[in-house]
Amino acid sequence: MSASLRLLRRALTSRPVPRPCRRLLSQGSASRQHLDALVKKDKVVVFMKGTPAQPMCGFSNAVVQILRMHGVENYAAYNVLEDQDLRQGIKNYSDWPTIPQVYLNGEFVGGCDILLQMHQNGDLVNELKKLGVRSALLDKDQGEDKKDKK
Repeated sequence: MSASLRLLRRALTSRPVPRPCRRLLSQGSASRQHLDALVKKDKVVVFMKGTPAQPMCGFSNAVVQILRMHGVENYAAYNVLEDQDLRQGIKNYSDWPTIPQVYLNGEFVGGCDILLQMHQNGDLVNELKKLGVRSALLDKDQGEDKKDKK
């Protein structure tokens, strides 16, 4: 394991959980049930800093832009800056330390880096198709194919 990976792992595991988060987690199934309901409520769910109209960090903005490129406009977005319990609770729920977090059909996909990778390698088009969402990039590609044939 590389030195930088060891440092990252140590940094992520050494941070204490703030007391209010312990309270949220100690409420047990109620908070987990609430988060379950949120991630399963819509086909595409994003927990982010800010809103799609006004992202408050570059990573959240990148997720919004990737979804926009694919023509995904109807999705649930939750601003974790408005609710610290939600912010820590979703991190614990997914066992993922960072925001934004993307869920497709109730399943955790990952953060900005994973969504970007899926966008770049074409996996996001396939995952959206499974949800019944046609990526706008497919329409763009077909338009370019027609231009090339002329």
